Amino acid sequence: MTLQELVNQAADLYSNRKAVWFDECNNKPPTSYTYATVVKLAVELTAFLQKHCGQQGKCEIGLYCYPGINLPSWILGILQVPAAYSPVDPDAPPMLSTYFMKKSNLQYILVENDKINKFQTSHVGWFYHNSSTIEHIGLTLFQMSLSNADLNSQVDDVQSKYELSKAMGNSQPGYTICPEQTKVKTSEGGYMDVGQKCSLAYVLHTSGTTGIPKIVRVPHKCIVPNIQHLKSIFEITQNDILFLASPLTFDPSVVELFISLTSGASILIVPNTIKMMPVELAAALFHHHCVTVLQATPTLLRRFGAHIIKSTVLSANTSLRVLALGGEAFPVLNLLKSWKHKENKTSIFNLYGITEVSSWATCYKIPEEVFSPDFRTEFPIPLGSPLLGTKVEVRDTNGSAVLEGEGQIFIGGEERICFLDDEITVPEGTMRETGDFARVQNAKLFFLGRKDNQIKRHGKRFNVECLQQAAEDLCQVEACAVTWYQQEKLILFVVPRDDIEERETLQELQRHLPAHAVPDELLLIKALPLTSHGKVDKSELNKIYQNHLNSRRRDSELSGAEELWERLQYLWKSVLGLLGDSTEVSKDAVFLYSGGDSLKALRFSDEIEMLVGKAVPGLLEVILSHSIEEVYRHVLKILFPNEDQLMNRDNVLKRKQSGNSGEDFQGKYIKLESETGLEVASGLISFIALSRGNHFFPINFTKSFMQPNNTVQVGVELLQQPSFLPLMSPSVTKSHTQGYELENGILTDTSKANETNYCSVQQIHAECSHVATAELALCIRWKSNTRKCVDASPLVIIPSKEEVSASVYVGSHSHAIQAIDLDLGEIKWEKNLGDRIESSACISKCGNFIVVGCYDGLVYVLQTSDGEIHWTFVTEDTVKSSAVVDPFNGLVYIGSHDQHVYALDIYKKSCIWKLHCEGGAVFSSPCLSSFPHHLYVATLGGLLLAVNPVMGNKIWKSFLGKPLFSSPHCNEKYVCIGCVDGNLHCHTHSGEKVWQFSTNGPVFSSPCISSLTEQEIFFGSHDGFIYCCNMEGNLLWKFEATSSVYGTPFVFQSDELKNKILLAAVSTDGKVWILNAKSGTAEGVDKLPGEVFSSPVVWGTKLVVGCRNDYVYCLDLYVTGKKHLRC
Repeated sequence: MTLQELVNQAADLYSNRKAVWFDECNNKPPTSYTYATVVKLAVELTAFLQKHCGQQGKCEIGLYCYPGINLPSWILGILQVPAAYSPVDPDAPPMLSTYFMKKSNLQYILVENDKINKFQTSHVGWFYHNSSTIEHIGLTLFQMSLSNADLNSQVDDVQSKYELSKAMGNSQPGYTICPEQTKVKTSEGGYMDVGQKCSLAYVLHTSGTTGIPKIVRVPHKCIVPNIQHLKSIFEITQNDILFLASPLTFDPSVVELFISLTSGASILIVPNTIKMMPVELAAALFHHHCVTVLQATPTLLRRFGAHIIKSTVLSANTSLRVLALGGEAFPVLNLLKSWKHKENKTSIFNLYGITEVSSWATCYKIPEEVFSPDFRTEFPIPLGSPLLGTKVEVRDTNGSAVLEGEGQIFIGGEERICFLDDEITVPEGTMRETGDFARVQNAKLFFLGRKDNQIKRHGKRFNVECLQQAAEDLCQVEACAVTWYQQEKLILFVVPRDDIEERETLQELQRHLPAHAVPDELLLIKALPLTSHGKVDKSELNKIYQNHLNSRRRDSELSGAEELWERLQYLWKSVLGLLGDSTEVSKDAVFLYSGGDSLKALRFSDEIEMLVGKAVPGLLEVILSHSIEEVYRHVLKILFPNEDQLMNRDNVLKRKQSGNSGEDFQGKYIKLESETGLEVASGLISFIALSRGNHFFPINFTKSFMQPNNTVQVGVELLQQPSFLPLMSPSVTKSHTQGYELENGILTDTSKANETNYCSVQQIHAECSHVATAELALCIRWKSNTRKCVDASPLVIIPSKEEVSASVYVGSHSHAIQAIDLDLGEIKWEKNLGDRIESSACISKCGNFIVVGCYDGLVYVLQTSDGEIHWTFVTEDTVKSSAVVDPFNGLVYIGSHDQHVYALDIYKKSCIWKLHCEGGAVFSSPCLSSFPHHLYVATLGGLLLAVNPVMGNKIWKSFLGKPLFSSPHCNEKYVCIGCVDGNLHCHTHSGEKVWQFSTNGPVFSSPCISSLTEQEIFFGSHDGFIYCCNMEGNLLWKFEATSSVYGTPFVFQSDELKNKILLAAVSTDGKVWILNAKSGTAEGVDKLPGEVFSSPVVWGTKLVVGCRNDYVYCLDLYVTGKKHLRC
């Protein structure tokens, strides 16, 4: 049975009934045709086409027209040739229409007479007249011109345009009907042939929103079951009036037309312009024509507005009997209930389908009881049951059917098959991938969203439809839509119901959504822009937002310093979620101590640059390091460089680099009245230094002959080891508490584990993503109060002398740096510096000094014995970078927020060289490679630099595009670094990019490379995972922590801990994780009572790490009875 046969059957039964109404809504009476007239005109057109068109039965004929009174006759006339009709939208871009006509291989096209000039202008020389105009039918036939040699090249240009658009990421999420790619899953059996005579009903193309437009050829066998089943579900009779809501290029129009014309019912057609006028459209549908069946997208329905929907569409006395919503996610039930009058009897249906299996696949009738006032509004709406001849499956990533859980939807059936693009034959039973995801629960399917709608934001993956549904649920929101603007900003567009307060709306969303789903900005608009298919036009929304930004930039031409200060205060509060606080931001407020973090700092920086309409070099560094007043002055200097009167010079903090010691300081900087002069011992002290990421610095170290039991191993950083180990001669003194071995690049602690009976042993249960057997427990050995947050990572020094105990050196936001006994937790000394300390200390080559950076812009060189200042070096800005020592010459390398890296000779108290890093503060720590002898430096401007450590000249540089908070780490082949773009980047020592490994969040953690696991790289990400990949950039395992991972992991091994190679890592929620370094399974976990941004260091069975509750902790690791880690 074909569509035209079904229509002719109805026409025989209802020949005198009205088949079509056309109302121009211009105060003139509507025109109408009976079924007899429709068929008569169709027969005339059929005869004309049979005379002038060849290949009858296999022909596809284009139809270039607007909807009008003759439309049903035109379509029926083409079908009766027999031929397939191919609608071409006169308002579509000519290049897209050309692509469609060429790709469809259209030989003929019928053009509405009053559209001939438009058609010929848009497609010059491509078609020629093949007939005289048929006046009373209103069409002219054109045939493809075979002489146009430019056609193929022009069509290829269209394809290239779409491929380029896709490659540049210009596609917009949210297009439900047209998936990017349609993969085919088949069952064994026969084939359907596109060349079979009379098989095709119509030919459409997808919009190209998600890629290159696809041609979809739809057989009668595919669409007829849809028509018959929906007629039955909707209980269509000859008394119904349906509205042609969908454009001809959108396949739901086929359902609207033929459900009506095969039932003896009437179809109402109005001009396209009226569809965009809610008041006029509502009057035509429900007052003038009493439409009984409306099929529409939810967005098209929303265009009426809540008032019209409640008073007319879903009122108590509405004519509307059936409302079928499809093509987009179904509205939230709470919204529907607010629209529907309590006496309304309209049946509401949820339709779901894709163009590639035209038209609908499932249908669900919303139960009437859900609209009762006492029914719970969180009732989820399922997709419903498959329609006649349709098969719907949910499959996982392996292609296996999902009976309970989540997966992707596949649609097909034995004869529910369409031909895509150049397909000639398709196996019966073919299943098409939809790109949509659903949850299967109790044999019901619940729509989760499109694959295109899933975004990664703040390290979390989520579907933007979650935000849209939450916003729809708010009483003050009439309609809304969401875009992921330039894959950077989440924008919520809202059509307000009444007066709406942006701040209150955002606060309400914050109460219902996780932080990563709260929009960056809320923009009020009068109406949602629609595509020709009646869906939200995401590209138009992005244009609206771009215009908003342009307007904001014009409006933000600041009159002066006072207005800049006010706007900065607003942005500060907005980014930090403090808009409800009416008090002025203190000029001394520091972003990171006002609730900010690195991600929010990036957003604050973007907002400021958007405000001022230009790039502000060095802005991010100022935000991270200084007060809002200094941020203000930094921006002011960029905005008004020639207007010195705007600057209050009395309050400007200045720094001078007037030498290398005994500086004159102004403002917050202190004068160092005296510094201890020291004579550096001619002999070298034997010691081992351990710092974050398995950075290992042994000096004057050889084997110790001790018993081999109770050993712990730490992987030596092999890059430095070969250059200085041959210099070591004296043997390590034997000690009852300390003993070491160094062989094959592995450091071994042979000391007996300390007793832990004085600890309150805590029972540990890992909160991990899988179940493992835990044999390790952790307990607090000691903790030391620094009086403010400890974000710096500890430096652990293990001296060889028996009388000298091992020490931990760590600084704090309290300005204090402490030296703590590793075994006992007793403070050996404490020294207050000029400001906060986030830099991790490093030890000098001689072992007599430690070097640490400070927020006051100084690099401090302190005596290891008592903390007294040996020397200070002044930079031009905050020093958060941690120093590294060159074992060749003892030089100290350190970076500063002044965008320089420095080489310091701490013995001669001089700066050997300094290098400007081409924009961007040096936040992270330099990394030194021995072979080749390179110093690697990373900047917040996104540059990775290789520098000659001797001369200070640049060897190569690589621009990674986003800020680099991570410190580089290298082995004999590669240098690796994490980036805010979510990737771990790998380069060769000559600067060639080798690979990048992608995570779902910014990477602030530095990579850990250890000789214990020579082929593995360990690091954390803000997506909440700890990763292990190999040197080829392939994932070996990943472990899901309970929050973001900022710190750098640490690899170690101990006989006391069953000799496993273990990995210590921390997540920002305070969890300390002990993982199996080979498998990634959890061996133990503990939780500290505060956030942790410090990185752990392990020696023996002691783990040291700083915490934001003001303490530095030492945890003992020990083996306990086997316990199951529970998720």
